[in-house]
Amino acid sequence: MDYGDKEDFFMEFGADYGYPNGPKSIDEIRATEFKRLENGSVYLDHAGATLYSELQMEAIFKDLTTNVYGNPHSQSDFSTTTCDIVREARQQVLDYCNASPEDYKCIFTSGATAALKLIGETFPWSQQSCFMYTMENHNSVLGIREYALSHGAAAFAIDIEETVDHDGLSRSPETSMNVSLHPVQRRNEPEFAEIEPAGNAYSLFAFPSECNFSGSRFTLDLVNVMKKNRARILENSPSSQGHWMVLVDAAKGSVTQPPDLSKYPADFVVMSFYKIFGYPTGLGALIIRNDVAKLLKKTYFSGGTVAASIADIDFVKRRQGVEELFEDGTASFLSIASIHHGFNLINSLTVSAICRHTTSLAIYVRKMLLGLRHDNGASICKIYGRLSSKVSSHESGPIVTFNLKRPDGSWFGYREVEKLASLSGIQLRTGCFCNPGACAKYLGLSHLDLLSNIEGGHVCWDDNDIIRGKPTGAVRISFGYMSTYEDAKKFIDFVKSSFVLLPNKTANGNLLIASSIPLSKEG
Repeated sequence: MDYGDKEDFFMEFGADYGYPNGPKSIDEIRATEFKRLENGSVYLDHAGATLYSELQMEAIFKDLTTNVYGNPHSQSDFSTTTCDIVREARQQVLDYCNASPEDYKCIFTSGATAALKLIGETFPWSQQSCFMYTMENHNSVLGIREYALSHGAAAFAIDIEETVDHDGLSRSPETSMNVSLHPVQRRNEPEFAEIEPAGNAYSLFAFPSECNFSGSRFTLDLVNVMKKNRARILENSPSSQGHWMVLVDAAKGSVTQPPDLSKYPADFVVMSFYKIFGYPTGLGALIIRNDVAKLLKKTYFSGGTVAASIADIDFVKRRQGVEELFEDGTASFLSIASIHHGFNLINSLTVSAICRHTTSLAIYVRKMLLGLRHDNGASICKIYGRLSSKVSSHESGPIVTFNLKRPDGSWFGYREVEKLASLSGIQLRTGCFCNPGACAKYLGLSHLDLLSNIEGGHVCWDDNDIIRGKPTGAVRISFGYMSTYEDAKKFIDFVKSSFVLLPNKTANGNLLIASSIPLSKEG
């Protein structure tokens, strides 16, 4: 289908787009809750940070100006009010992931990154431990590797590819995965391996529920595979012995598909609230299994985490509650009070409807980009992600990551695209998005390429977008619950007018806008 106008779009996506069964249509939401976008701005970086609703902020302001919230470590009535709000917020987070409080606790942190750091520094590493993670992981997950290696543990990345039958259907997770291992060199070789048998060691497997580079979703069945049939992934490796725990980075994935912990009992899940409903920033959560929390080894103690301490002798008695033990200092209680209003907003639309709405826009943009051709018939766009099955499936999140090509097959630099988009009032993101494994995988960059680029001076966020004819990153657009067809259409029109060479346009004429800014740097 051409999708030349909104009517064509609605013929295929009308059932999913715009909350037809919700309390408000998408047009009403934009008109009443996002009036600040009426100036024509197109915001397409929801994977970086989604936008807060004006009505959401009004509710938060009314709450904070009506109620008095005291420090939860005090004993006043206002402190009791705060404790009640924090307790209710914890339950809302657990409910969002269908996690029973009998099995899980919610620990508030300063963000998903802080939650991941907490796991890394308290995990019971040993020289027999192993940290395994998928190639497609955020730097904040890769950082856990530092703790593992410093304790003499092994570490390796794995690349998981789905196997599809000849009829195009995927098989069960236990039989449909091709797994390749990429060992990381140990920092400290075990000198006395017999000190602790491998069967007693604790190891950790980490994967994202949704890749923030490509939008590809990982099946949460990986949780059950690692717990019940990990030899399927680890084969005959000695690392398959011992106790394996599973960490799900749901900072991106929980926006449209929060993990159901009643079906996929991961040991750790990390979340970030500004990714879900825009405000507050600087607040995340670590959802942790109760039995696993007892195994973590916390060194530091602080205000709020101790039952008693003595200043001039080596004595400290720690609190026993999971939240009290791991939440250092005074919790960000006003921010925690604010997430109640964010969840109310999301629940009014429902996560499933948000998923369908944002996915419809992403599929539309993918199809439109893949259909664009230069006058010589050459494709203009390379889209990254797992697109082996039908593009109309929901296996990818509301992210479209790509690079654009000239008629001769050479690349437009992603920074060039970003600068032109900004001039057109379109806000998007470019680079590797703090996901080096996915970036290298999808761009086809070898270790030699990566090291050569770094030695040549390339670092994150610079303008070196093409080196030796290869992109060093990509362009990413991402949709939120308030995104509209008009946002997507304006973006497609921008790509057409700025980068597609048509028969009635000369190359210089077609790229006139691009010539007004510096072109990509060649290394």
